[in-house]
Amino acid sequence: MMDSIVERALPARVRGAHGRVLSVDGLVKRYGGHEVVSGLSFDILRGECFGLLGPNGAGKTTTLRCCLGLVDPDGGTIELCGEPVPKAAREARVRVGVVPQMDNLDPDFTVTENLVVYGRYFGIDRATLAGRIPRLLEFAGLASRANAHIRTLSGGTKRRLTLARALVNDPELLILDEPTTGLDPQARHLIWNGLRQLLAQGKTILLTTHFMDEAERLASRLAVIDHGRMIACDAPRTLIAGHVEPEVVEVYGDGARAWADVHGRALARRVEVAGETAFCYAMDATPLLADLAPRTGVRYLHRPANLEDLFIKLTGRELRD
Repeated sequence: MMDSIVERALPARVRGAHGRVLSVDGLVKRYGGHEVVSGLSFDILRGECFGLLGPNGAGKTTTLRCCLGLVDPDGGTIELCGEPVPKAAREARVRVGVVPQMDNLDPDFTVTENLVVYGRYFGIDRATLAGRIPRLLEFAGLASRANAHIRTLSGGTKRRLTLARALVNDPELLILDEPTTGLDPQARHLIWNGLRQLLAQGKTILLTTHFMDEAERLASRLAVIDHGRMIACDAPRTLIAGHVEPEVVEVYGDGARAWADVHGRALARRVEVAGETAFCYAMDATPLLADLAPRTGVRYLHRPANLEDLFIKLTGRELRD
């Protein structure tokens, strides 16, 4: 296991400090006449995993690009790692690690060479890299693949290497843009375990994801945005309890819609029908379960409310392009 490189590498002025790693206040960004981000405000505290959730087109990617100084905002202020952005974006970015949506590893280099070259971009000397890279490879489960070429790696292995690469400069903030998209369950769990280790070491993480279970597992706080505006922001379970009924019964099958219209809407506090599934939300699901138990034309699942229920309630079920 990689021993902690967090405390050792942080600048003295922030080592052990508490407070905000990223502060966004009233962020506005327009493209043409369309306002993509509309007065967005949030803070990310040192040592937490902050989730930024929203459907496609909600403004997540634009927000990240503004925070990194890759595009200039049209309004509002951003402070990243104590530096004003975009004025001092370059100084801020050297203290940030980014895992992009798509892997952009150099296919002509080996695993180790990818880390060395990336480290040199940050001006890290070879002696420091020589001591740091073996720990990063061990952390990512890649010690046995140190000399492997990128073309020989699986998608999950490349993703773990991309995570290790984002840590080569020992960043104060790690930005993960949909880090497990396209991975199988085993690879997803490996990455989750690695991220939990980083949080235990004191790292700060900004996570965007379309996997609600991923956000619920990792994020201590999260924000839901849509059409560039903040809809809700709090701890996952607090948001769920505040916006969604505690019990959910999913009813499936050809007869689900007819059952929901006649019985479900009378027994549940709220019913939503999508395709052949009726989602019944209730404070107490006992009457619903009693009605469904003797029926043979439908199947059903009883479960507690989760983050996906919250997301759907706040942003809708319609498909986004």
